[in-house]
Amino acid sequence: MEIGIYSRSIQKEFFPKMKEILDFFDERSAKLHIHSAFASQLRQAGFDMNNVSEFDHYDNMNPELNMMISIGGDGTFLETVTFIRNRNIPILGINSGRLGFLADIAPKNIIEALNDVFNQKFTIENRSLITLETSEAFDCDFPFALNDFTIRKNDQATLIKIHTWVNGEFLNTYWADGLIISTPTGSTAYSMSVGGPIVVPETNNFIISPIASHNLTVRPLVVNADHKITFHVESRTETHVASLDARTYFFNKTMKFSVKKAPFFIKIIKIEGHSYFSTIRNKLMWGIDKRN
Repeated sequence: MEIGIYSRSIQKEFFPKMKEILDFFDERSAKLHIHSAFASQLRQAGFDMNNVSEFDHYDNMNPELNMMISIGGDGTFLETVTFIRNRNIPILGINSGRLGFLADIAPKNIIEALNDVFNQKFTIENRSLITLETSEAFDCDFPFALNDFTIRKNDQATLIKIHTWVNGEFLNTYWADGLIISTPTGSTAYSMSVGGPIVVPETNNFIISPIASHNLTVRPLVVNADHKITFHVESRTETHVASLDARTYFFNKTMKFSVKKAPFFIKIIKIEGHSYFSTIRNKLMWGIDKRN
């Protein structure tokens, strides 16, 4: 098998688990492809990287990988997506710290999960993405987001007005600090923190959630993901901020934006017993109520 591994970095406490992962693949004669910065950290820590291929960009990563492993948290998982893009390579999220929504394999369950993958005891979830279109060119070679697209003000003291259309029909002008367009995957991220609903991944929806709306009657709205959502920002400042997941860009206020569903999916490996609902219960501690 051809296995990719991406991580920003790991703490020394995770080194024993990393050795277990590398030994697991070595015993099965798997060919490893590791992100170069992470491979450098492992090499400095004494791990043998002699038979490992390295990559540092989408363009020089093996497009025929059987699986990509993300080691870290949900932010690391989102960065992993920028290497996979539309190649249909499934991603397994291993959490090197606390339980995540995307990186949901806890350190104590890593080898069990890898065994399940090799024994075909898993399912694949297709997760939709947002694609961004702009009225002017900007420096971004991957204008897609798995979690959300966000427009925010670039001034601590001033609201912005975000004129919004859905499929060409005017929806609303949001007087707010910003606006979040979330996928179902991102419904448990930034959108949830501003009061947006939790939406299960297989639904075909986007969530429009204002950030600190100046009108209390304006609530988050769920729309069909096949709709095209268009924005024009009006503000007193010359620039505002827009983000695709954690990747942030500064735009002139003349820029117009449109978002729609991407023409491809990200494939996420789900091990038996690691369903979306079990992750929700654990992460949000729904079972902490003593009446349960």
